[in-house]
Amino acid sequence: MFRLFFKEHAAFIVFQAILVAFIMALYWLDGFRNVDTAIYSFVISTLLVITFLAARFAKRYRFYQKILSVPDKMEHAIQREGRSPEQLQSEKYMHELYRVYQHEAQALYAAEKRHLQFMNQWVHQMKTPLSVMQLLLQEDKELDKSSVQEEMDRLKAGLDTVLMNARLDTFEDDMQIEQVHLRGLVSEIVTENKRLFISKRVYPEIDVDDNFTVTTDRKWMKFILGQFLTNAIKYTFEPNKKVYIQAKCQEGHLLLTIRDEGIGIPSSDLPRITKAFFTGENGRKTGESTGMGLYLAKEVCGKLGHQFSISSVKGEGTTVSVLFDNEDTATGGEGNAVIENRRSDEGL
Repeated sequence: MFRLFFKEHAAFIVFQAILVAFIMALYWLDGFRNVDTAIYSFVISTLLVITFLAARFAKRYRFYQKILSVPDKMEHAIQREGRSPEQLQSEKYMHELYRVYQHEAQALYAAEKRHLQFMNQWVHQMKTPLSVMQLLLQEDKELDKSSVQEEMDRLKAGLDTVLMNARLDTFEDDMQIEQVHLRGLVSEIVTENKRLFISKRVYPEIDVDDNFTVTTDRKWMKFILGQFLTNAIKYTFEPNKKVYIQAKCQEGHLLLTIRDEGIGIPSSDLPRITKAFFTGENGRKTGESTGMGLYLAKEVCGKLGHQFSISSVKGEGTTVSVLFDNEDTATGGEGNAVIENRRSDEGL
């Protein structure tokens, strides 16, 4: 403790020594005509310096005890031992650092917990398609390729979800903003989910102008729209229902909506439907929901600068919307009619 104190005040002690030596030099140049005054000046200066250092040491004693001790928990950083303005300001700074540390630590803990919980749920759910394919392979009759393909699609969708969840923390490194042809993107996603549409006997209606383009990340947007479509199909239990995919200009921006005729979402679940791992009443009905699809969609839309919204009426259906907040949307002239693609069983 004394060593730290003297290191801190070494410059002051050296300065006082030089000052006293300078005063003695003045007396020497004067011929030491008044030796008693010179000795008195030297003694008084020395005593004043010693008294000042002693008082300063006593004032900083508890602060030195604090910073020289080995802490056993992080809460020691918020103890208040300072007395001088410098010490008080240093402690205020340490408290702010502790607050930042707590915030970052909680964020890391929440992210780690979310990843672990998601991986546990995902591994558990991936057992189902693997078990189904194993049973299909054990049957003596000819292998039902359509059933195997359906389970493979479920595995692929699960893998895509877990990969996107892993990439979410490094979203900026994986982002590539470009002009995306919206109708082509929607048609591509519908085609990829063709088997799911047919197996559930649910059919899409696309109402998107050929001239519509949006500024976004194609890969992430494809994942988001894929989540919306699979949810719309999965929660439409009655056959011969439709999923409506529409796009229209709204105050200079482009609004894309996907509306289904499924079971809808209870009003009590709607405020929490975008929270991580929330499955709600509908998730318990299917037993396949991870509660991550809409959460990831909302997070990605926020990072891309798109406005995400969802509305639903139980028993009537659900509507999810993405508002592309950009001025580069091509709408075509007034003479260009909006192209409607009415798909039926034969079209699929």
